[in-house]
Amino acid sequence: MPPVTPAEIVLMFLAGATGGSLGALLGIGGGPFLVPFLVLVAGLPFRAAAGISLATVIATSTVVSANAASRQLINLRLGIVLEVATTAGGLTGGLTALMLPPSLLRFIFAAVMIAIALVMLTRLNRRNVILDDELDPGLLGGQYHEDESGGVVTYRVKRLGVALGMSFVAGNLSTILGIGGGVIKVPVLNAWCGIPLRAAAATSAFMIGVTATTGAVIYYARGEVVPALAAGAVLGVLAGSRAGMMMGSRARAKWLKLLLALILLAVSVLMLMRAG
Repeated sequence: MPPVTPAEIVLMFLAGATGGSLGALLGIGGGPFLVPFLVLVAGLPFRAAAGISLATVIATSTVVSANAASRQLINLRLGIVLEVATTAGGLTGGLTALMLPPSLLRFIFAAVMIAIALVMLTRLNRRNVILDDELDPGLLGGQYHEDESGGVVTYRVKRLGVALGMSFVAGNLSTILGIGGGVIKVPVLNAWCGIPLRAAAATSAFMIGVTATTGAVIYYARGEVVPALAAGAVLGVLAGSRAGMMMGSRARAKWLKLLLALILLAVSVLMLMRAG
């Protein structure tokens, strides 16, 4: 690969800032936005884009988790349980990604994004919060203060088996596609497992850093990651994530779901056009 220019590093910074703000806003990391940009606009090979994206996911996870922990949004017990399955999926995905052709990787990326977008569109007017701070949330449930609901809300975890199974899939696809896994876990936890969107996003942000580290090490060891470009993108993500968190604390859950679905559909179309 030719030497990296200052203009390319600035471009990576701007892309990382945009992806980081959207990723922090929606709790899914910047991968779903950064990977299409790096492939379609910057012209990087898919594996190089995935490796850089995973590095930025680690940065997003660090910033968002630190902020969410102070607001008691992260469900540590649930996150630790699900991370076992996610890490196992990440290890297998890292090996699988090296054997798949780039065109197939782009097609898988687009198909996964479309499926997740459709799930989110079916959940626009549904919320999983219970306005009772004295209700027992169970072993893996939780409570937190939510401005939108005007007080402390409670939630209980449903279908733990589904959450574990999809966490494995998320870890696998995270490493293959460079998306961090949050784009799969957040909709699944919200749509099928009874977790409110903000708690699902915060818990996912806590988990995706571990998952992304697994995949990023594999890509780096194979020489797929360009350190200078990755550094520029990571710095951008660190700046953009803070802006995304500020917007997310004020937005209504319904509009966050709609924004997520629309963005995923848009990037899916772009990746399908390139995969053809």
